[in-house]
Amino acid sequence: MKISGSPAPVAPNAPAAAAPAEAAPLEQAAPAAALQSAGLQQAQAALADMPEIDQAKVLALRDALARGELPFDAGKLAGLIDRYHGGKA
Repeated sequence: MKISGSPAPVAPNAPAAAAPAEAAPLEQAAPAAALQSAGLQQAQAALADMPEIDQAKVLALRDALARGELPFDAGKLAGLIDRYHGGKA
């Protein structure tokens, strides 16, 4: 099969024939965006209410662990992690 001729010219900024059909999802997306924005605002408020991290205390605990002054039970930690993530209680 032989194809001859050139394709029909297309205007670079011509509106698409399906433009009205594409507008409907945007209208439906607006309520979802508002809900997401409300959820984000709630999360930001909850984050603002959380206490700040006391870096001096974190460093002191890290140093105490490194010096062996603070007991660390890896088995107990593993059990707590397992229980938190749905393992046996």
